[in-house]
Amino acid sequence: MLDLSHVSKTFNPGTVNAKTALCDLSFHANKGDFVTIIGANGAGKSTLFNAISGSFMTDSGKISLDGEDITLMPEFKRAKKIGRLFQDPMLGSAPGMSIEENLALAAGHGGWLSSISKKDREKFRERLSLLEMGLEDRMKQPVGLLSGGQRQALTLMMATFNPPKLLLLDEHTAALDPGTAEKVLNLTRQIVDENKLTCLMITHNMQSALDLGNRTVMMNNGNIVYDVSGEERKKLTVNDLLLKFKESVGKELDNDRMLLSE
Repeated sequence: MLDLSHVSKTFNPGTVNAKTALCDLSFHANKGDFVTIIGANGAGKSTLFNAISGSFMTDSGKISLDGEDITLMPEFKRAKKIGRLFQDPMLGSAPGMSIEENLALAAGHGGWLSSISKKDREKFRERLSLLEMGLEDRMKQPVGLLSGGQRQALTLMMATFNPPKLLLLDEHTAALDPGTAEKVLNLTRQIVDENKLTCLMITHNMQSALDLGNRTVMMNNGNIVYDVSGEERKKLTVNDLLLKFKESVGKELDNDRMLLSE
C-alpha cells in the first residue's frame, strides 16, 4: 500500500543550520496495517508524515501509494488520497462553519454556500451519534464553539468520511485530557477497523504504541531503528521498548514528553 525507498531530506543544506531530518529511509506498509510510530523529539516522525503528505519535496528517494508514484505529486492532490490529523484540535476543520457544513465539505457535497439535503443530514446525524458526544443534536452549531476533544473527534470523522487510502495521525490525542484522549483513541481504533484503513500513528504514549495497531516502528535521527510486529510485539512491554532503543542507538531514551505508561 505504502512504499518509501531511500528517502532523504535535509533542511537548510549548505549552511550552519543544516539539519538532516530523513536519512536514506526505506519503509513499507501493507494494506490494512496500523503502524504506531515512536521516537524522541527530532527523530523525524512528523517530517516523515510531511514527506508522505507532500508538504515538501524530498531530496532523493521514491514514495509510492497503492502502486502509484506520488513522489512529485502536489500536496493538494495527495490530500484526496491521504487523510491526516494533527496534534492541534483547531486544525482540520473550519471554525466559522457549522458541524453539518464541515461534514458536507468532507463528504464532497458542498458546504458553506451550498444546500445540504435532508438525506445528507440524516447521514451526518447517524455518523455523529457514533461519537456519543451529543453532536448529532448540535449540527447547526459553529465548530469553533466545540471543545478540543469534540473537535478532534469530528475532524477524525471528517478525515475518514470518504475512507482514504492512507490515514496519518500525528499525535492526534496529545493536546487532550486523558479521559478524552482515551475516547478519541477508542474511536480511532473503531474507525480504522471498520473501514480496514491503512494507518500510521505517531504517539508519545509508549503503552498506546503497543496496545494499538499491529506493528510498532521506532525512529531516531531520521531513520527507522526498530520495527516489530506479530508475536514478538505481543510479548513486548514498555521496558522492553526502552531497552530496544538503548540497544539500537547506544543511549537512553530521554524525552520529557514521552509517556512511559498509560
